[in-house]
Amino acid sequence: MAHHPEQGWSLLCNGVLQFEDTGELLPDGKIIAPHRPMGTEQVMTAA
Repeated sequence: MAHHPEQGWSLLCNGVLQFEDTGELLPDGKIIAPHRPMGTEQVMTAA
């Protein structure tokens, strides 16, 4: 396992690259899109 928070990613022991935005890159090349929860603290409104 390798953890590089300054670069925004971690390599898990099963070969999955996990990104800080919650996206993942699987060993077979498949991509899992980011799945961030949309809480009220992340919602921006125009003034």
